[in-house]
Amino acid sequence: MFENLSDKLERSFKLLKGQGRITEINVSETLKEVRRALLDADVNFRIAKQFTDTVRQKAIGQDVLKSVKPSQMMIKIVHDELVELMGGDKSDINVKINPSVILIAGLQGSGKTTFSCKLAGMLKSKRGKRPLLVACDVYRPAAIEQLTILGSQIEVPVYTEAGSISPVAIAGNAIKEAKKNGNDVVIIDTAGRLAIDEEMMNEISAVKKAVNPHEILFVVDSMTGQDAVNTAREFNERLDFDGVVLTKLDGDTRGGAALSIKAVVNKPIKFISSGEKLDAIDVFYPSRMADRILGMGDIVSLVEKAQEQYDTEEARRLQKKIAKDQFDFNDFIAQIQQIKKMGNVKDLMSMIPGVGKAVKNLDIDDDAFKGVEAIIRSMTPAERSSPDIINGSRRKRIAEGSGTTVQEVNRLLKQFEETRRMMKTMTSKGGGNLARLAGRK
Repeated sequence: MFENLSDKLERSFKLLKGQGRITEINVSETLKEVRRALLDADVNFRIAKQFTDTVRQKAIGQDVLKSVKPSQMMIKIVHDELVELMGGDKSDINVKINPSVILIAGLQGSGKTTFSCKLAGMLKSKRGKRPLLVACDVYRPAAIEQLTILGSQIEVPVYTEAGSISPVAIAGNAIKEAKKNGNDVVIIDTAGRLAIDEEMMNEISAVKKAVNPHEILFVVDSMTGQDAVNTAREFNERLDFDGVVLTKLDGDTRGGAALSIKAVVNKPIKFISSGEKLDAIDVFYPSRMADRILGMGDIVSLVEKAQEQYDTEEARRLQKKIAKDQFDFNDFIAQIQQIKKMGNVKDLMSMIPGVGKAVKNLDIDDDAFKGVEAIIRSMTPAERSSPDIINGSRRKRIAEGSGTTVQEVNRLLKQFEETRRMMKTMTSKGGGNLARLAGRK
C-alpha cells in the first residue's frame, strides 16, 4: 500500500532547492509534483488541491534551521498535514455500555463478515470482552455458514436463526440472547447492499432504528479508491455512521480512500484490515500511517506487535539462558514461531525505518523460515539442546533429513553461533532490557 505514492513524494521533495528560507519560487515545482502524486493515488481532486494549498501557506516564509535541509522541513510540514487529513488522533470504538451493540454495514464484497470476526477476536483477546456475533446476512449464499466457521476459529459464539426471519427480528432477538448469556458486545453482520438499492437501504435503516446501536462501522474495500469514498458519502447520509473500516490494504491499492474519506464524510477511520488471517486487524493511527507514506517506517506498531507475543516471564527465562550461554535451537525455533505469529514477514520489515524501500521489490513470503525450521526439526533432542556436538557426520544426516544441503546446515550453524554471541553481548551490556521491554504493556 502507498508504495507508488511514497516514491513520487520522495522525488518531489528532491526538487526543493535553496537554503535558509522556503520561498514561492522554490516550493512551486515541489507542490505541483505532490499534487500529481496525490491524484495518481486516487485522492479526490478537491482534497488534493486543498491539501497542497494548505502546505504552501504553511511552508512559504518558513525559516530553515542550519541543521536541516529545505526538503526535510517540507517533509515535516507534509507529514503534519497528512496526519490532519486522515483525522489527527486515533478514534476509539464505543464499547463501554453493557451490552454494546455494533452494527456493521457496507457494500457487497467489502469484507464485512471477515472484519466482524476480526473485531470480535480483537475485543476478546485485547479488551477482555465476551462478544456475540450475529448473522443478519440472510441473502448471500453461505454467509451464515462463513460467519459460523470463522466464529468457531476465534471461539466466539454466533447467533443465527433459520427460516425466513427478517434481519430486524434476528438482531433484536440476538440482543436479548446476549443479555441472557452475559455477552457484553453484540456485533451485527449485515448483508452487503448497494446505495442505489432503496429496499436494502431501508432495511438496514430499520435494523438501526430497532436496535439503536452504540456504534455503526462502515466497511470499505480500499481497492475501490474514489468509488469507496463516494459510496461512504451516500451511506453516511442514510445511517450517520460513527467510523470507517478500510479493508484489503494488502491488495493493489493506491491509498486514495484512506487519504480522502475523512475529509469527505467527516467521520474517522477507526480500523484497518488486510489479509484473511483473523488477527490481521489494527487500530488506525493517522500519524503512523503518515510515517509509512513518507517512508519513515512504523516502529511503534512493530514493537506493539512484538509485545503482544512476549510475556515477562518468558523474557526473563530467555535472558537467564542467554546470560549463561545456554541459548539453544529449542529457544531459536521458539523465537521463529513468535515472529511468525506477528504477521507477514515483508509487512513487518516494512515497518522498520529505511527498510521498507529496500524490500518492496523482494519476494518475501510467509515460508521464509521454512528451510531453517526443517533443519532444526531434523536434529535430535540432544543436538538441539547442545549444538556443539553437531559434527560432520551429524551435519550430513541433518541435511538429508531436512531435504537441504550440508552447506545450508553449515550456514545455519554459523548464523546461530553469531546470533548467540550477539545476544549474550547485548544482554550483558543491557542489564535486563529484554525483560523490561516485554513487560512494558
